[in-house]
Amino acid sequence: MEVCGAMDGIDVASFRYEASWDSIRSHYEVPAWFRDAKFGIFIHWGLYAVPAFMSEKYAPGMYDPGWNKGGMNAYRHHEEQYGGAAAFGYKDFIPLFRAENFDAEGWADLFKRSGARYVVPVAEHHDGFAMYASRVTRWNAKDMGLKRDVMRLLADACRARDMKFGVSSHFALNRIYYKTTNPDWDTNDTQYADLYWFQVDKESKLSQLFLDLWWNRTTDIMDQYEPDLIWFDYGLDKPGWESVHQRLLAYYYNRGLDWNKEVVFQDKNMRSRCFPEDLIVLDIERGRMTDIYEFPWQTDTSVGKISWGYIENEQYKSTDYLIDELIDIVSKNGCLLLNIGPRADGTIPAEAVTILEEIGAWLALNGEAVYDTRPWVVYGEGPTEVNQGHHSEKKNKDAGHEDIRFTMKGDQLYATALGWPDDGVFTVETLRRGSPELERSIRSVELISGSNRVEWKQTSECLRIEVGGRAPCAAAIAFRITFD
Repeated sequence: MEVCGAMDGIDVASFRYEASWDSIRSHYEVPAWFRDAKFGIFIHWGLYAVPAFMSEKYAPGMYDPGWNKGGMNAYRHHEEQYGGAAAFGYKDFIPLFRAENFDAEGWADLFKRSGARYVVPVAEHHDGFAMYASRVTRWNAKDMGLKRDVMRLLADACRARDMKFGVSSHFALNRIYYKTTNPDWDTNDTQYADLYWFQVDKESKLSQLFLDLWWNRTTDIMDQYEPDLIWFDYGLDKPGWESVHQRLLAYYYNRGLDWNKEVVFQDKNMRSRCFPEDLIVLDIERGRMTDIYEFPWQTDTSVGKISWGYIENEQYKSTDYLIDELIDIVSKNGCLLLNIGPRADGTIPAEAVTILEEIGAWLALNGEAVYDTRPWVVYGEGPTEVNQGHHSEKKNKDAGHEDIRFTMKGDQLYATALGWPDDGVFTVETLRRGSPELERSIRSVELISGSNRVEWKQTSECLRIEVGGRAPCAAAIAFRITFD
């Protein structure tokens, strides 16, 4: 979508998308800024950070004795810590969510140091508490708990540092999120129905009343914060939501025209196919494509293995693993949206800070092989274990010199090895002399990751690269390859 330039003779000032796939397809394409960005930060921060137990889905768990995750049971925990749901409902966490140490400028500085080019906080999760100054619901961060429009503060801080700013909406499941088994629970109290919604069975038909509420809340977020990117959780694929699909895309893309912005719409639930693949960015939760994908796409995953929101007993992934994941995703035409979960007081856990800073240090050295690149004819070589789908996440084979990922920038090829071999020798079979993927001879091979001595030789079996000395950086090693 070329907002600032000619659109095949269309007058941008007067053109409007209509609520049809054909109209949207006639002029929209995923903007270059997103394809160039490669790395973004996701932020799950909400009321669930107060109990800091089990996961960001503590809310339904505290009302459901059968809900277990990772050996943790929120119902039992809530009885022990708060006297049970009848004594202390989910709404009662709001006064405890004060974010007294929240620093939007400090957060944005960290995200900038991490090398991220876009930031996507959760605007509202399934729990129904809006993390922005909602004009639709009283249950919002500006009027309750935090008493600040943290979304505006963060948006301004990120944009001041030349990062794109997005939002995510998970509200579609709010109507079926809470259980009402016990009549003494506040989920049955009509004075709180606008938080817990009017209770329905999971199989109940979507009502127009909730659909209108969802629409008003969603467009309120768009209109107030003018997001460069908007991300939707699953729910829109369920029966009854079909009427908003084309209308929603047309509304958002028209707002992009109003704001003179190239905007990106993302839908997590790849399985539903409720949006055409060429008109949005498909997102895979904790999973990856197995090969180069025709359209730009995204993985969303977290620095933690258990939860998206902050919990006290989180298990963190290694920076090396996450860098390998980023490289693999980029080689297949994707971007990585990496999540962190801040505490209720507004501080980011030290483990997450370290991971982001280490990724930033690697990108500062090797970013040439990542940013602004496109896939090559093949994504790479070497064994890889990746799954495409919900909640699937497997570790690659231990990185070695046989694990290589390729990217291109213009006529420049980059080969990134997902590890350092003990002998400092990298072999790349795909770049052997006479390889069907190569149209020209290799003229030079340079090390991006450091100043080590490099010797290379192209044979009929492989491109052999010998790097002297010790590993020049942690994690992956990147090479710049120039052709005759």
